[in-house]
Amino acid sequence: MRATLKDVAERAGVSRSAVSRTFTDGASVSPKMRRKVEKAAAELGYSPNALASSLTTGRTKLIGLVLNNFRNPIFLEVFDLFTRALQEKGLRPLLVNLTDETDPAASVRMLRQYSVDGVVVASSTLPEAFAKAFKDAGVPVVHSFGRNLSSPQVHVVGIDNVECGRMAARELMARNYRKVGFLGGPEAATSTQDRYSGFMSELSKDPAIAVTYSFADDYTFDSGRREMLRLANAGPAEAYFCGDDVLSIGAISALRDSGFAVPEDVGVIGLNDMEISGWSNVDLTTIRQPVRQIIGSSVELMVAMLDDPDRYPEARLFPCTVVERGTLRPMPDA
Repeated sequence: MRATLKDVAERAGVSRSAVSRTFTDGASVSPKMRRKVEKAAAELGYSPNALASSLTTGRTKLIGLVLNNFRNPIFLEVFDLFTRALQEKGLRPLLVNLTDETDPAASVRMLRQYSVDGVVVASSTLPEAFAKAFKDAGVPVVHSFGRNLSSPQVHVVGIDNVECGRMAARELMARNYRKVGFLGGPEAATSTQDRYSGFMSELSKDPAIAVTYSFADDYTFDSGRREMLRLANAGPAEAYFCGDDVLSIGAISALRDSGFAVPEDVGVIGLNDMEISGWSNVDLTTIRQPVRQIIGSSVELMVAMLDDPDRYPEARLFPCTVVERGTLRPMPDA
C-alpha cells in the first residue's frame, strides 16, 4: 500500500503537522526536522498528495492552458513549451481544447470547476473579451499571442501583427513584385485583421502595385490549399503574404499542383517560422515570431499574478524578424 503522511510521521518520530509543513512551500520547519522527515519519506517511498495539500493551502497550482486550434502544427510547439515552462515553476498545466468555442462563459464555468489558480489563453484569433471573461470571474489570466492594444484590460504577451504585415509588404516591394496578394486566415480573427491592415497600409505607399486579398476558413494546411487552388485557377498574383506558415505551405502545395513554380512563377512569404518551415522540402521564407520568449514572459507574468492578482494589466510585445529561405525571388542587385 502507498505510504501515508501518518506513516512518515511515525517513522521520523515527529507530528503529522511537522511532516505537512516539510512538504508545504514556504512553511516554517527547522533544518534538523526537515532532514528527519525527508529521510523517513525516502525510506518509505512517500510523496505528498498534491490534491490533498491543495485543501490545506487553498492553491491547486493548476493553470488552465486554453488553446483553440490544434490543427495548426505551431500549437504543438506552443503546448510543448508552455507545459515545460509551467512545470519548471512548480505549476500544473491543465490543457483545455476550445476549438470552435465562442462562448467564454462556458469556458469560465468549466475551468472554475477544476479550481484553477490561473488561466493562460494561448490564441491569436480570440478577442480580448474572451480572456477578460476570466478576469471578471476573479481568475488571474494572461492572453498569450493576443492583440496589441494601447490600454489592455488583461495581460497580453505577443507581437505587433500590424507591423508584421508591414514587414511582409516591404519584403515584396523590395523584390519588385508589382502584383501581390494577401491570403489571410479567418476574417474575424484579430491576427488576420491586423496583419491585413499593416500589409495594405504599407503597400498603399506605392499606388502602382496592384493588390488583391482573400481569406481562408481557418489557419490550416487544407484551408490554405483550398483557397490558393481557387486563386490559381483565376490567375495568381506574383507573390502572396499568407499570414501564417501553415497557410503558406498549403498554398505552395496548391500552386505546384496547378503548374506554378515557387518562387519562379509565384513567391510566398509566411509568418511564425514553425519548425517544419525550415525543412529542406519546404524552405519557406517567413517572419519569425519569437514563440519561446513569448511563452517565457507569459509564464513569468502568471507566476507574478498568483502573488499579486491585482497587478495592473500590461502589454509585452516582442520584435519579429524575416527569415529568408527559398520561396521569394532574390533581392535585386544594388
